[in-house]
Amino acid sequence: MPQSTKIEYIGADELTKLLPPREAVTALREALAGGLDPTAGPPRSILELPDGAGQLLAMPAASEFGVGVKAISAVPGNADRGLPRIQGVHLVFRPPSYTPAAIVDGAALTTLRTPAVSVAAVLPLLTRPGRRWRVVVFGAGPQGTGHVRTLRDVGAELDDVTYVVRDPSRADPELTGDDRVVTPGDVEPWLRRADLVVCATPSPTPVLDSALLADDAVVLAVGSHDPDAREVDSALTARAQVIVEDPATALRECGDIVLPVAEGVLSAGRLVPMAAVVRGESELAPDRPVLFKGSGMAWQDAVVADAAVRALDAR
Repeated sequence: MPQSTKIEYIGADELTKLLPPREAVTALREALAGGLDPTAGPPRSILELPDGAGQLLAMPAASEFGVGVKAISAVPGNADRGLPRIQGVHLVFRPPSYTPAAIVDGAALTTLRTPAVSVAAVLPLLTRPGRRWRVVVFGAGPQGTGHVRTLRDVGAELDDVTYVVRDPSRADPELTGDDRVVTPGDVEPWLRRADLVVCATPSPTPVLDSALLADDAVVLAVGSHDPDAREVDSALTARAQVIVEDPATALRECGDIVLPVAEGVLSAGRLVPMAAVVRGESELAPDRPVLFKGSGMAWQDAVVADAAVRALDAR
């Protein structure tokens, strides 16, 4: 009888040591530049949990850049239990036998890959020589802070960071050092001077008035994957260059895209695939806002998890 293969477990602390954010960004960009097709995989499977508790999501992906499946639960009520809203695992399969090789903490993987995807989509803008950024972040949870950590790790020059939270007294003490914490009611002056805005909240309605933003502002919106929820208003999509992970996915899952399309202020033909930007097939005008809308796709988890396993092998 053949012996069972040992399956490595990569927890949150281990993942942080194996794969810094800049390396996750590099892995994603190299996969897209190498020909990975974000449209090739199946849509995520979403199961509504009993009693409206939340959702269970299954996300399989297979390409030469990584093979795996992530299963996570998203339970908003976990905040009251002192637990993360998102929990789960990602299982990595290794070719050519496709034997299970590793289990990666699903919440940690999501926290790492989500900002890595945002930054990968617009990296040339963020690291342009001489460009400095005044950043406003809506949400101070793992995704909000993760975006700032990733921006700094890839070398983006941040002049200052303002986090927008409903109750500053509950903000992580680490945010009260060099970073500013304000309430939504006090954010207007910081938005007027902002160059880069990150929206990383579960809000179903827009969190900012885009009329306050400069003509060359960059907005990264990643907080939802529901077609009836959005963090940015239609006015922004009307004037911005809109980058998405995959147009079909965005038109199916992203309220920030679905709703303005339904209102007639955004056309599907204006959606710019992330892969086209990374490959240099689509250039961004410097005098118009840029909006990146991401909802998370399985290929991203597979690529980042595969990079972590290869780092583990090398070590």
